[in-house]
Amino acid sequence: MNLPNKITLFRIFLIPIFIIILVLPFEWGTLEVLSSNIEINYLIATIVFSVASFTDWLDGYLARKMNIVSNFGKFADPLADKMLVMTALVFLIEFSLAPAWIVAIIVSRELAVTGLRLLLVEQGGQVMAAGWPGKIKTNTQMLAIIFLFLDDFPLAFTGIPVGILLLYICLFFTIYSGVLYFYEARFVFKGTFSK
Repeated sequence: MNLPNKITLFRIFLIPIFIIILVLPFEWGTLEVLSSNIEINYLIATIVFSVASFTDWLDGYLARKMNIVSNFGKFADPLADKMLVMTALVFLIEFSLAPAWIVAIIVSRELAVTGLRLLLVEQGGQVMAAGWPGKIKTNTQMLAIIFLFLDDFPLAFTGIPVGILLLYICLFFTIYSGVLYFYEARFVFKGTFSK
């Protein structure tokens, strides 16, 4: 078991901790930050989510730097990322911190692109690398989740909460990058709809 894979396993281990912190049935209290009251369990869960999000970058960085590629890493790294993000998005809906329709689009895109990647591997062993729109989607998604759990500070001069703004940016790049992935892999479906 190499270091990047251990970091991926650590990220997976943090997911149930994140869940437990959010569902424990006792009053954690609040903390005042920048004239905003933040639920302490949200703050602790956000710290756990942030650490887990950082490990998503770290394991990939180390794998590239150490020139380590493993089947476990190719499988577990994207799975851990999706498990972490989808868990956080479900809780944002549960706590009425994010619109369900946006989360539904994000989750649907993730499932569709994952299915497309499986088809690509099955048909030729190709793995589609994430392009810049997908990377913007991932970064704005992680930041949106963090800001939404932290009581969402309004953006100066606009009054628009930062987390909601980031979530809409994420939504745009979710759709845009999803369409790009399917366009670039359209050859997979060649002849599907012809007689």
